[in-house]
Amino acid sequence: MSTPILDFIREYAGREGLRMHMPGHKGKGALGIESFDITEIAGADSLYAPEGIIQESEENAGKIFGAHTLYSTEGSSQCIRAMIMLCALWAEARRLPRRILCGRNAHSALLSAAALTGTEVEWLWPAAEESYLSCRVSPDLLEERLTKEAFAAVYVTSPDYLGQMQDMAALAEVCHRHGVLLLCDNAHGAYLKFISPSLHPMDLGADICCDSAHKTLPVLTGGAYLHISRRAPDLLWENARRCMAMFGSTSPSYLILASLDAANARLAGDFPAAVRKMAAEIEGLRPRLSALGYASVGDEPLKLTLRPKGRGYTGTELAKLLRAEDIECEFADPDHIVFMPSPDTGSDELCRLAEALGSIPRRTPCPETPPAMPRPERATDIRSAAMALTERLPAAQAVGRVLASPSVSCPPAVSLVMCGERIPAGAENAFAYYGITECAVVKE
Repeated sequence: MSTPILDFIREYAGREGLRMHMPGHKGKGALGIESFDITEIAGADSLYAPEGIIQESEENAGKIFGAHTLYSTEGSSQCIRAMIMLCALWAEARRLPRRILCGRNAHSALLSAAALTGTEVEWLWPAAEESYLSCRVSPDLLEERLTKEAFAAVYVTSPDYLGQMQDMAALAEVCHRHGVLLLCDNAHGAYLKFISPSLHPMDLGADICCDSAHKTLPVLTGGAYLHISRRAPDLLWENARRCMAMFGSTSPSYLILASLDAANARLAGDFPAAVRKMAAEIEGLRPRLSALGYASVGDEPLKLTLRPKGRGYTGTELAKLLRAEDIECEFADPDHIVFMPSPDTGSDELCRLAEALGSIPRRTPCPETPPAMPRPERATDIRSAAMALTERLPAAQAVGRVLASPSVSCPPAVSLVMCGERIPAGAENAFAYYGITECAVVKE
C-alpha cells in the first residue's frame, strides 16, 4: 500500500534545501527528527482541505477499516468532540433534541464536547458490582430507555480502560430500529479490526467511532482516526471534516501524519497475523496468572487487566514493585493493574512480565473493597458548570458543591462525578480511595 505522506517528507528532508518557512528549527536540532517536521508547504497538502497526499493516505486507511476515515493528530479527544458536533447537526436535521444517552464511564473529552456543543447528556449507570471505569449496557436496558425517551444518539465506550467490551452488534440493532445513531469511543480498540472475525465497531454496526491509533497500532502518540460508517446517513460524512477542523489545530504535526501514513502499509501487510498471534499468547497467559492469585478482568484480546488483591497487593502497590524491575504498566488503581502488550511486544517480553509477577511474594489476600459511591444529583447542565467561574477545594470540603470540571487525570480520565452534578455526602470516601485530593467546583 502506498505511503504518500512519508514519501513526500523523506524526499523533502533529503534535499537539504533552504527552509524559509515554519517551524523555527529549520530541520536541525537535538532530536534528530527535525528534518521530517514540516508545515503545509507546497505539495504537503492540508489536513482540513486535502486534495493530494493526505487525501490519498486517508483513503488508504478507509480501505483498511472499511469506512470513511479521517486523521487526527490530536488523539481521540479531537475525534470525540467532532462526533458530538456531528450528532448535534444530525439532531438539528431530524428535529430531534440535542440529547444523547451515554455510558457513565465516558472519557472526559465527552464532557468538554457536550459543553462546547450545548449537548445534553443522560447517563447509563454501571451495575453495583462494576468499577466506575466500566458500564456494560444491555440491549434490553437500551430498548427500554429508547422506547421511553427521545435521543439523537447513544454513546458507549468499548473497549473500556479495563478491557470490558460492549455487545456492539446488539446495541446497533436496537439503536437503528429506533432511528438513533450509535457512537463508540473505540480509542483502545483500533486493532480489533484485525481479530478474526473483526470486532471493530465499524464492522458491528456503529455509525461513528474514534480509534486512538497510537494506543494499539504502530503510530506516534497523538495519531487517531475518526471513522464514519459507509452505511450511516450522508450528512455525517459530508460534515465530518469541518467538525474535525472546529476542534483541531491549524498546525497539525506532520510527524504524526507520516506515522499514520506509514502504518497503512504495515496494517495492510503482516500486522493482522501478528495481532492474532499476540492475542493467542495473552489468552494462554491468563490462566497461569489466575493460578498465581491474579484474577483476570475483561474480554479485550490485547489488554491484560489483573486484580492483584488475591495475591495480597493493591494495583498501585504492584505497579511500584514492577517499576523497580523496570516494568511500567499502563494504569493502576487500588483494585486493578492494566498492561497493554501489542504485536511489537516480543514473546520473551511477555514471559518477562509473567516471571516478574510470579516472583513477587504471595501475601494474605487484601480484603478491602471500593467504597460505595453515592449517585450524584444534577444541579445544572454540563455547559453551565464547565463555563462557570471555579475554585479548587480539598476533596473532603467539596461535598455539597457543584462540580465544574472532571476530578481525575488521564489515565483514566473517567470522573466519579460529572460536570454540573452536586458532590454527594459519602463521595469523599471514594475520592480518598482513588487518590483524588482536589475538586474544581463552581464558585459561589
